[in-house]
Amino acid sequence: MKAIITILVTILVMVTAQSDRAAAQSQTVPSSAGGFTLNKTIEEYGIQSNGHYLGEVIVSATNGFRKGFITYGTCDKPGGIVRIKLKYEDRSYALFEKLLERYKVQFGKKPKFSGDRFGNVKSWKWTFTNSDDQRVNLVLQHKLKDNDESIGNIVKLSLPDKMNIERECFNKKLAKGTGLGLTLVKHILESVHNGQLSVTSEEGQGSTFSFELPVLS
Repeated sequence: MKAIITILVTILVMVTAQSDRAAAQSQTVPSSAGGFTLNKTIEEYGIQSNGHYLGEVIVSATNGFRKGFITYGTCDKPGGIVRIKLKYEDRSYALFEKLLERYKVQFGKKPKFSGDRFGNVKSWKWTFTNSDDQRVNLVLQHKLKDNDESIGNIVKLSLPDKMNIERECFNKKLAKGTGLGLTLVKHILESVHNGQLSVTSEEGQGSTFSFELPVLS
């Protein structure tokens, strides 16, 4: 009898594990918001900007959103979109409730609450793994009071692991030196202070850098 029970329990565990894997594979993983898609390059949308390990561009009203921020990598995969943050035109809490129910149907009924305890920020977060084995975070939030993002409904879609890779790549290059220091010095001297930078080099001895600045009257 014990042997039969053990076999039944083993079969149940195997079936449950297979069911969990099948559910994970069939789960809908979001990748786009407001016409923008994660892992695509920012150049595909005809917009460019400058940044550090992450660059960011602001997009105007589009597809029911009043404003958006598209964040992309600049080191490991330059231009690759890693985060999409969009603000809905409709700022009402009624829309937030409708969106939350729709998201729960589409992405799962058990998101993690990530708002504050005072009720100023109501935020729900889903976490997925896409077909490229990348973590995908989806956040839907309603803000009642916030100086940075203002009142309203916001959706955020991001690739946190890709963002970490971009930061690590940037830090490694920064530690090795990028060769930008001298370029920045030259730019500041000539463009800001109307000065001049010069260099003299001698093989085996090194280089000497000097600069001249105009005398203030």
